[in-house]
Amino acid sequence: MAHAPQIRIPATYMRGGTSKGVFFRLEDLPKAAQVPGKARDKLFQRVIGSPDPYAAQIDGMGGATSSTSKCVILSKSSRPGHDVDYLYGQISIDKDFVDWSGNCGNLSTGAGAFAIHAGYIDAAHLKDGVCTVRIWQANISKTIIAHVPVVNGQVQETGDFELDGVTFPAAEIVLEFMDPSDDSEEGGSLFPTGNLVDDLEVPGVGTFKATMITAGIPTVFVNAKDIGYTGTELREAINTDPAALARFEKIRVAGALRMGLIKTPEEAATRQHTPKVAFVAPPADYVASSGKKISASEVDLLVRALSMGKLHHAMMGTAAVAIGTAAAIPGTLVNLAAGGGERNVVKFGHPSGTLRVGAAASKNSGDWKVEKVTMSRSARVLMEGWVRVPGDSF
Repeated sequence: MAHAPQIRIPATYMRGGTSKGVFFRLEDLPKAAQVPGKARDKLFQRVIGSPDPYAAQIDGMGGATSSTSKCVILSKSSRPGHDVDYLYGQISIDKDFVDWSGNCGNLSTGAGAFAIHAGYIDAAHLKDGVCTVRIWQANISKTIIAHVPVVNGQVQETGDFELDGVTFPAAEIVLEFMDPSDDSEEGGSLFPTGNLVDDLEVPGVGTFKATMITAGIPTVFVNAKDIGYTGTELREAINTDPAALARFEKIRVAGALRMGLIKTPEEAATRQHTPKVAFVAPPADYVASSGKKISASEVDLLVRALSMGKLHHAMMGTAAVAIGTAAAIPGTLVNLAAGGGERNVVKFGHPSGTLRVGAAASKNSGDWKVEKVTMSRSARVLMEGWVRVPGDSF
């Protein structure tokens, strides 16, 4: 029996922030995958090694975590005032599903650097210093500005910027998420329910205070103490507890319904990437997953967040946008955990260490508006060349 040979596709494997993904130029993809649809989904699943009932992704580029099961497409932007269009796919590890419903804030860093690597930025702009890359985030129709260091016309990747959750230092890339409220969703508001805090009824679990916000990515925040945690937990405390994961999924589904992201609980299975669920707590001493001691005096609050059904090893970039935004608005659970009051910068503790996020928020005619959220990350090319997949796999 004859089998289709493998084909090879130009690709770059990159770390962006605390995530990794396979990056493609749109024009390098096979014709069938240059447009949204089944062929593109199947191609990316095969590249990553999903769906895998063993949840290991051995036969692909994925790393068997939500942070490493990702693909990115970049193309020259036709949108005025932007350099590139950036499209992100979150590939389910063990299910036959690719989620296009949100952005990856960490890989947004890689998108800025890859735009230069891939030749999308005019050489005239690549003078020594910092190159400003204006990115159109196509999943959520938002602008991200990446300030990428450049030396001799190339991305400066090495440096001394340290990012908790990443082992080695690298060059700092500053990201600005402009007008990050996801007003494309039903309700078109930073707070879809119209409230800073709601009583969220979760069938079979209970009723909890919750802040539901659509900045960066739709996120449901609850108090750690209300669900039996301290906010100092590491991955193993949550991810090895099936009952806890099932409860968090029920909270996520209830939040998605309340925010108008889905109409029935069954729809949550086709929207695994959003919303995120995070729990917050006031500052406390703890030991990060690296063994680093974090003092309560170092942070404004503690945050733990789940991605694709598991507690994240650090913090998703988009969730950090939601944290920074909510912290800047007096009265949200995030703001209250940080001590309340007005603030434009917050430093929070996560399982791998700490992260500082700035947010510019204001109130106009009774509605809160966030102008931009700023944070620093880093990115690095890990490998470049071609990925290979069986020719009949998409």
